[in-house]
Amino acid sequence: MSASRSAALDPDTARTWLATAITEARSGLGEGGIPIGAALFTRDGVLLGSGHNRRVQDEDASTHAETAAFRSAGRRRGYGDTVMVTTLSPCWYCSGLVRQFGIGAVVIGESRTFSGGHDWLAGLGVEILDLDDPECIELLGSFVAEHPELWGEDIGE
Repeated sequence: MSASRSAALDPDTARTWLATAITEARSGLGEGGIPIGAALFTRDGVLLGSGHNRRVQDEDASTHAETAAFRSAGRRRGYGDTVMVTTLSPCWYCSGLVRQFGIGAVVIGESRTFSGGHDWLAGLGVEILDLDDPECIELLGSFVAEHPELWGEDIGE
């Protein structure tokens, strides 16, 4: 099922799902990593998997929050009925994951600190809901202010 044939995402439901991603982001921060979290849900609210950025902890540049959530969700025949929920606008790498597997929608906690490929995804028909969540803005904003060199590494600067 494509995003265009599904009912639009409900912002209140999306905020409930975002809580899972925020919990993951806080776990990553507690481990000494970058506080970005993600979760993959079905449109009807079943949590398939969640994860957080583990680039620092694993010394693996490919372990972004969205990829960790995707990996923990396991294998599915299709992803059109799924929603990637992330505390931050997905980078180009993670936007490519959404595109490659046909994930139907993305809920973004915030895109002020970093704006990745979500406009590109929207242009391809992926439903995008940016919640501009104050908790997400504060969480990552504080981290960037305290660790600019690590943040620059994460976003490829």
